[in-house]
Amino acid sequence: MKTLSDFEAQIGIQFKDKSLLEQVFIHRSYLNEHKSLNLEHNERLEFLGDAVLELASTKYLYDNYDRPEGELTNWRSALVKGESLSEEAKRLEMDQFLRTSRGEARNVGKARDILLANAFEALIGAIYIDQGFEVASQFVLKNICYKLDNILSNGLHYDAKSKFQEMSQELFGITPNYEVVKEEGPDHSKTFTVAANLGEHEVSVGTGPSKQRAQTDAAAEALKKWDEIKKMIA
Repeated sequence: MKTLSDFEAQIGIQFKDKSLLEQVFIHRSYLNEHKSLNLEHNERLEFLGDAVLELASTKYLYDNYDRPEGELTNWRSALVKGESLSEEAKRLEMDQFLRTSRGEARNVGKARDILLANAFEALIGAIYIDQGFEVASQFVLKNICYKLDNILSNGLHYDAKSKFQEMSQELFGITPNYEVVKEEGPDHSKTFTVAANLGEHEVSVGTGPSKQRAQTDAAAEALKKWDEIKKMIA
């Protein structure tokens, strides 16, 4: 089994403060079951890493592409969305280091992906504290911004909600509406499940750490099954 030292070697960053790297992988639920441990969970690092990620990716786009603000905003959203972050966390094999409660450890699919995306942001925050913005920025460029060409060539930068609404109105004359069907977790770390509806038909379901993210996920799921939806509504 790999160690955190192996992980440092993999990402090419040697932490001065090893406890910061350890904190990256500690979920709040783990501490609920290990109250005697003198450890901190990763939520504050995640909060910081989210801001560093946005600034680093924004600067990369600003420096390299002379495009309108709205277009660059869509590109950035595609780069830093939760699905993108969880993909990179899996590629870096971060999953094996996550420390969660027994209940959280049983989660799979999107619930697990959200934990991984949060840990990835926490990692960026830890790199920023330990090594500074330049090293954190280079990490973002290497592990996130490299995906831009693929995103653009495959049209993945289009806003899913806008695209879904445009297609629904054009084909059916219906504007999608979204309904929160479930909320899970404590107030500071909720997961929302949202249904996307066309008229009386529920056409897809999405999840996310906010209602907006869950709506976007539901719209993206609807686009993936568009052929099925056309048969459903016809």
